[in-house]
Formats: sequence, structure tokens, C-alpha cells
Amino acid sequence: MNVAGIDWTRWVPTDRSVLVFIVRGGDVLLIRKKRGLGAGKINAPGGRIEAGETELEAALRETREEVGVTPTGLARGGELSFQFVDGYALHCVPYLATGLVGEPIETDEASPLWASLSALPFPEMWADDALWLPHLLARRPFVGRFVFDGDVMRDHRLAVEAR
Repeated sequence: MNVAGIDWTRWVPTDRSVLVFIVRGGDVLLIRKKRGLGAGKINAPGGRIEAGETELEAALRETREEVGVTPTGLARGGELSFQFVDGYALHCVPYLATGLVGEPIETDEASPLWASLSALPFPEMWADDALWLPHLLARRPFVGRFVFDGDVMRDHRLAVEAR
């Protein structure tokens, strides 16, 4: 299975989700996931969009649930589509936030950590993050399509808007 072999015009995700990258100074708020898809990996707060919920509502709720803070200055950064060889399909919208209300706390879902923007922990993150996260942080809109076998990226295509 590869990206070119998928008819993305007819592709329907199993779940829709959001990620929220909160930048403060020269750092970004990340989490170490404790359970669910990507457990043990470093990622950003986020999760599935619930029925009747907007992307923005999900971004706010998931960040509060996972690390106890409310992100501010949220901007939609791009669009990510993940097809897993086992049949699971996930659409994700990453957001960039310029601030937060409150201080991050550990929950049963995640352990928060601040990482320097100049030394992001890509080896402990999903393989696709190194491809699109720099564009999110630079505010360059993008569309990414990825094929994964478990947590191994098998193929990808990334289109970044020229500015």
C-alpha cells in the first residue's frame, strides 16, 4: 500500500482528530502519551473530534483534558490524512497556539513537557512529524498524506503552500 494507490477523493477517515502545538517563547508544549494510539510516543495534546463538535471545540477540549490548560491564539495549520495498512484511517488538523491559560499538569492520558523549538525530540515522535511540524511552526500551510504499518511510516506525500 502506498499514497499513490489510494483514491483520496473517495477516502473516508475512520476518525477525525486535532493536535494543538502551544508555543511559549522558544519552547513548545508536548506530551508523552500514556494510552491509545501512539502510547509512549511524544506528541502534542489532541485527540478525536466528537460528534457535533467543531475542530476548534475539540482542540480546546482535548488540550484541557490532557494537560489542564486552555490554548489561546489558535490557528489552523494544515491537514493530515493517515491510512494504516490494517484499515484504520485518521484525518487530523494540527493547530498552532500562541499562548495558554493555566499551567500544564499530568493526567491519566498524558505527561506534559516543554521542548525547545531548536531541539525537538523527533526520534521519540511519529515519523511524519519531522516532515510537517517545521512548516506548522513556520506558519506555512500544508497537506500531508501518509501510509503507516503500525507505527512505521511506509509512504508519504507532503504539499506545502508557497509564500
